[in-house]
Amino acid sequence: MGHMYGEDFCYNEMWIQGPGEEGKAAAEFVGSMNPLADAPAPGEGPSKESRDNGNYDVLFCADLPDGSTIHAAVTGDMDPGYGSTSKMIAESAICLVKECSDLAGGIYTPAPAMGEKLITRLQASAGLTFKIEE
Repeated sequence: MGHMYGEDFCYNEMWIQGPGEEGKAAAEFVGSMNPLADAPAPGEGPSKESRDNGNYDVLFCADLPDGSTIHAAVTGDMDPGYGSTSKMIAESAICLVKECSDLAGGIYTPAPAMGEKLITRLQASAGLTFKIEE
């Protein structure tokens, strides 16, 4: 893909649990959990009111080669699991069909496949916002 993120791009996720032994204990507890063990049965999920009133705000942080840091905030106007996900999937499908006829064969993730086209659709039709905070 022409190193669109730079030749030294590195990705990592962190879930900050706390410092020292407290953080270690929290991380070990989370790591020992089975996320499917307590999954709700069909019909036992959140109420429509809860789904409609849900929202989220995610902050992505990146360290740049010059030593500065950049932050990107993504917010959504509905429950992330039951509201935004379905809108993101639908808008991605529409974007692929209507705006990405130039893709060659292969396997793509959303950013290289659709990039700004998808961001524009998600902001216009799916209740998401994207903001760069330097």
